Amino acid sequence: MGRLKKGRDISGWLVVDKPAGLTSTAVVNKVRWALDAKKAGHAGTLDPDATGLLAIALGEATKTIPFVTDALKAYTFTIRLGVATNTDDADGDVIETSDIRPDAIAIRAALPAFEGDIQQIPPAFSAVKVDGERAYAKARAGEDVELKARALFVESLTLIDMPDADHARLEMICGKGGYVRSIARDLGKTLGSCAHVTSLRRLWSGPFDLENSVTLDVVESLAKTPELDSHILPLETGLQDLAQVQTTAEGAVRIRNGNPGIVIASNAEYGETCWAAYQGEPVAIGTYMAGELHPTRVFVA
Repeated sequence: MGRLKKGRDISGWLVVDKPAGLTSTAVVNKVRWALDAKKAGHAGTLDPDATGLLAIALGEATKTIPFVTDALKAYTFTIRLGVATNTDDADGDVIETSDIRPDAIAIRAALPAFEGDIQQIPPAFSAVKVDGERAYAKARAGEDVELKARALFVESLTLIDMPDADHARLEMICGKGGYVRSIARDLGKTLGSCAHVTSLRRLWSGPFDLENSVTLDVVESLAKTPELDSHILPLETGLQDLAQVQTTAEGAVRIRNGNPGIVIASNAEYGETCWAAYQGEPVAIGTYMAGELHPTRVFVA
């Protein structure tokens, strides 16, 4: 029999403005400790050197993580032109240099090729698995890593400014699975030069933005206090991109037992994934079919 997890049964979301120098997992562990939470996870990894929004799900909210990671997200980032590294960021070893420095006009002209549905090859130093092993482990061991291109939707890629001839600041809004480092690498090549990312910050992800975030310093200073609890957002915040339906008392019981239950659709269409609530409390996520919710993820009351 497995050991019971210690901690509070607390559910909801805490949005953290992640500092540079920590892994996303390390931030989750700090939040779990500070809230004495039994269960926690994040909705989308940020590289250790990246900063910005990290949405951390607590308790039952972890069941909504896939719906946040699938949503659009926005980043600002700076690229260094004329220098390529083996990691596609500033931590790597220089593998190529170029004297070519494209100007703002050339960069703006190249950006439309990176918008819409594109194919992107992840960086060799990434968490993508190759033959059951992380690509970065193979790359660190000196192995040649060949990764297959992956589909990515980029809603927009915009040049913000150029602080100098060597650097450009951009903003990207994209879907799940995008690597900003790959965008920098490929943009450099398209411009007849080379490039890598020097800084990266996530501004928002799905329904979460930095306006509702707390710093890690605040998390640590308010650890184990009710004041930190007051920053927790409701579980259903992570479901804002899904249609909502209401259920009855009897329907809620049936749905929580894993059975189809009667719901009153507000804006859900037949076959659509939605979430049901009873008296303001989330009951489950499921598929709306002919006046019923067929649950796939049930929330414990």
